[in-house]
Amino acid sequence: MTVTPNPRVTIKDVAARAGVSKGAVSLAFNHKPGLSEATRDRIFRAARELGWAPNLTARTLAGSRVDVVGLAICRPARLLGLEPFYMEFISGVESVLTEHSCSLLLRLVRNLDEEVGLQESWWRGRQIGGSILVDFRADDPRVAAAQRLGMPVVAVGHPSLTGGLTSVWTDDATAVTEAVRYLAALGHRRIARVGGAAALGHTSIRTAAFDEAAGALGLAGAWQVATDFSGDAGARATRSLLMASAPDRPTAIVYDNDIMAVAGLSVAAEMGLRVPADISLLAWDDSQLCRLTHPTLSAMSHDVHGFGAEVARTLFGVITGDGAGSHPVPTPVLTPRGSTAPPGALSSV
Repeated sequence: MTVTPNPRVTIKDVAARAGVSKGAVSLAFNHKPGLSEATRDRIFRAARELGWAPNLTARTLAGSRVDVVGLAICRPARLLGLEPFYMEFISGVESVLTEHSCSLLLRLVRNLDEEVGLQESWWRGRQIGGSILVDFRADDPRVAAAQRLGMPVVAVGHPSLTGGLTSVWTDDATAVTEAVRYLAALGHRRIARVGGAAALGHTSIRTAAFDEAAGALGLAGAWQVATDFSGDAGARATRSLLMASAPDRPTAIVYDNDIMAVAGLSVAAEMGLRVPADISLLAWDDSQLCRLTHPTLSAMSHDVHGFGAEVARTLFGVITGDGAGSHPVPTPVLTPRGSTAPPGALSSV
């Protein structure tokens, strides 16, 4: 069910509920001095109970401008620092924010409940003019929270996950299908996928697409292993897949990011397997890492920097009310390199 702020609730109602003047409510939401923390908390609580938030248009007419955009990510700091996707994505966001003389407020959170509280605090405290929401789950609580607050957001995820919020996404199902069909066209009949966190919506979309593609092609074997996207988890998953005897193990593996693919390449070498003669490996995202390995990694390539920039542009469109609305960015495309070949082919690298 879509939750929307009650348009009949006014600042006067919030003031009455909190037992303060309208000026005090304005001070609280403008993050100005002159109120005790207890009074400020009482005002925010009254606004939350009434489902009221300051009108964005009124803020703009009053001379406010968007100086800060929020982005919270539910990933461990160490993993995020090693993840090329988010580094490229954030650089794309920043490239657009710079054009608007705007800053990015980035926070790492432990779970979605913490993020909901953080986003509410940012918005009610007027610390941000809008927010970018990433890593959607099924029945994601941030959808209702954003609608209740009336906060301008862009959801980075497929519309099936984002509950009517303005969304920007990649067509993961089509990309996974292309990856599986490519490997099958090379002659692979036993294909595995080392995926990301099972709770993430885009992981579920990729998982379903992989199963569907494998079934349509009548593959002799199709395995999927969920991980946390880290190199260590990717290595463990690869090792478990390759420990079986030759007739029973996959001859090709698709990875949900390039860090895990690089780790998989190291595990293949550790186990005395040649890439691509004994095992073909296909990465995702196609950062510089894929071109620095030996052999170079085939990948599902997409412009992650451009993805981040488009998300930021879409958010400014939501804020001003003249944006393009929900839309996909270009689908990742296959970039073959040295890590994929027909099964049993002699390696030329």
